[in-house]
Amino acid sequence: MSHSYYGKQWQEAQSALVDMLQYENPPQPPKPERDRLAAFQLLATMYVKYIQIFRKLEQAYDQIVHPQKRRVLRHCLDGVMGRILELKHEMINLEFSEYHYFDDVLSDLKLTPNDVEIPIPKYFVNERAKHLKEREKLLGQILAKMAPQGQGREKLDNYMTLEQAVKVIQIHERARQGRLRAKFMREIRQQEEREKLALMHGAPTIDPELAAMKIQKIWKGFAQRKKTRKERDEEMVFLGMAPPPLPSNPKNLPQTLAAKTEEQRRKTQEVHEQEYQQALVNIKENIIKNEGPDMREGMMDQIRQWFIECRDASGKFPEYPSEEDGGSLVIFKEKDPAELEKELREKMTGLQQHRKKERASQGKRTRRRRKRRRLQKRKIRRERKERKEMMMMRKRAGRWPPLVLFLQSASQQKHTNLCGWPGVKLTTLIRSTTRS
Repeated sequence: MSHSYYGKQWQEAQSALVDMLQYENPPQPPKPERDRLAAFQLLATMYVKYIQIFRKLEQAYDQIVHPQKRRVLRHCLDGVMGRILELKHEMINLEFSEYHYFDDVLSDLKLTPNDVEIPIPKYFVNERAKHLKEREKLLGQILAKMAPQGQGREKLDNYMTLEQAVKVIQIHERARQGRLRAKFMREIRQQEEREKLALMHGAPTIDPELAAMKIQKIWKGFAQRKKTRKERDEEMVFLGMAPPPLPSNPKNLPQTLAAKTEEQRRKTQEVHEQEYQQALVNIKENIIKNEGPDMREGMMDQIRQWFIECRDASGKFPEYPSEEDGGSLVIFKEKDPAELEKELREKMTGLQQHRKKERASQGKRTRRRRKRRRLQKRKIRRERKERKEMMMMRKRAGRWPPLVLFLQSASQQKHTNLCGWPGVKLTTLIRSTTRS
């Protein structure tokens, strides 16, 4: 068979497997079946279909030479075998018997009993061939070293002397000669009987033409029967009801050629598997050597970017993931769109809250700063005003010296009442004095 044939086998098995999965997992769960016979028919139908899928997958896995395809096929094959065992246990629990009859199911699916036979997967033996050979070799060595009990005694019992051996040979030789003599005497008696019959009846007389006609009749009948038999065999082969005739050379048989091709494919599988494993090692070394530094730099940049984004979102640098959590693998973990959207929403929410807090704190600082500036301006204006008034008083110091001394002593006490006068402040007194 060609590669396309086994690829088609895999495709058919995969389509049937998808149909079975849809059949077992409908959109709406079915109601539980209360009839035991109907439940068994359902399980038996699924069991037979899974066996057909298993046979196709096993055949494709045994002959496909692509290593990566064989890994995917092996995964599907193991899953199908597990499902077959599950259905088998369910049928056993349902019928309390390990033997089941699928006559109705086979009739409905138009299958034969051979189609539901479970073959032993060939990779059970092929993949363990080396181990099995080593085990057989070890067992052979053990059996060679340890002879069974009683083997020496049997050798002694079977020991024969020279006289006994000569006697046995003589017995067999006399028997052979007796058989030959009996055969010779039987032939002599038969010849004598034929001669007696010829003397009693005389020589046979027959017309030559009649003898020729009898010979022709017998020969024509034989030839026609042979021709008819040949035509009937050809017709049966043409209708597909009989196998074609086998070639004279057994090496040219289709079965022999198919077996040879299958064995060649298995050898090709081993070669491709070795090349695949070696390619994995070479590609890994090549990536580490050529692309490793660039990948390392990219990962470091990504980690830095992660720290910066977390700082912008929360206002502080996050803690590095611990070894139990996976370390830096958590940073490079691939996430689905839902997780990314959720994480982005959380980041945006945290960023908005952080901005609100910054705005609130900035507003408080601004209000405090403005209040401080207003107080400073008031203080500066008041000090300027007082200095101006003091300058005016010093100009008039020549007129009222005692008053100037009094004002100088009173200037040290701002906004205080003078001489117990209620509501009279220093600035008011100075203004009244300067006016006068």
